[in-house]
Amino acid sequence: MVKWLFPKYIWNLPTHEKIVYLTFDDGPMPEITPWVLDQLDAYQVKATFFCIGDNVRKHPEIYTEIIRRGHATGNHTFNHLNGWKTATSTYIENTIKWEDYAATQSFLFRPPYGKIKRSQAQKLMQKGYKIIMWDVLSADFDASVAPEKCLSNVVNHLESGSIVVFHDSLKAFKNIQYALPKTLQFLKENGFVGVRID
Repeated sequence: MVKWLFPKYIWNLPTHEKIVYLTFDDGPMPEITPWVLDQLDAYQVKATFFCIGDNVRKHPEIYTEIIRRGHATGNHTFNHLNGWKTATSTYIENTIKWEDYAATQSFLFRPPYGKIKRSQAQKLMQKGYKIIMWDVLSADFDASVAPEKCLSNVVNHLESGSIVVFHDSLKAFKNIQYALPKTLQFLKENGFVGVRID
């Protein structure tokens, strides 16, 4: 990812305060998301959940619980589409479909895989969406990455204003189960506050 090529995307939110933005992609999932919410509650951290629309459709009660606990939600397309492999019209239509199932309106958008064509981004930004990328990737979704490595991917690259990516998905659970509580402990011990993206 070459950030300077895409200056209109949000990669981090620079600040002099010790604030970081934890984000979770691909939920809500009944096996994972409630556990993530409990971990965040234990450390009084707020986060942003980029939800797949079809998962919101299947698990509306968990989506509602994310909001009830004070977290932000964002659009992650309805079917987790890879923008590079999808026609722009189809991609936009799929993204807008998300709005039919979300209980609250959100103009935060994260492209699945971080892959989005300029034409797709342009159309979404014209509709008021903010393209939220990241500067810290845990790689928890990759089964070949050890849980300890996921943790070090986060704590070794974290700085004020960082946007961190985790996943509340089945394939990430082994890694996030290890890395998330330790990340939250690291934030607490080092004076960081985890807040949601508004």
